[in-house]
Amino acid sequence: MSRVDALQDVLAAEHAAVYVLGYLGAQTSASARPEQYAAIDEAYEVHRSRRDDVAAAIRTEGADPTPAAPAYEVPDVSGDPARVERTALVVERRCAAAYRFLVGSSEGAGRRAALDLLLDSAVRALALGGAPEDLPGT
Repeated sequence: MSRVDALQDVLAAEHAAVYVLGYLGAQTSASARPEQYAAIDEAYEVHRSRRDDVAAAIRTEGADPTPAAPAYEVPDVSGDPARVERTALVVERRCAAAYRFLVGSSEGAGRRAALDLLLDSAVRALALGGAPEDLPGT
């Protein structure tokens, strides 16, 4: 997989993350569950920034960033805090999976940056109740 292909996969994961986390933010309550609301809000802002950074990196590589889909499938969480958390965890795991491929498709400073993003997603997944997983090469 080329670096541009890996970046496009990361961009697709980030597009989906922004969409789903925006939905999850509307399913949380800043007053009833402030910690969960803050975690979802922070994740939304991080993924929005990453989406923009990855799109810029794709342009730097001389390619056109793939646009977001018109909509993404989201489970009905019905405001249930446990469902919100599980769905946010799925988002982080999908992003981490995309970053794993980017690490393998990069070298030098680009590889270090991709690894930092992978680790950040992995730590965020832990904060959302995920279990530690071995990363490739460990």
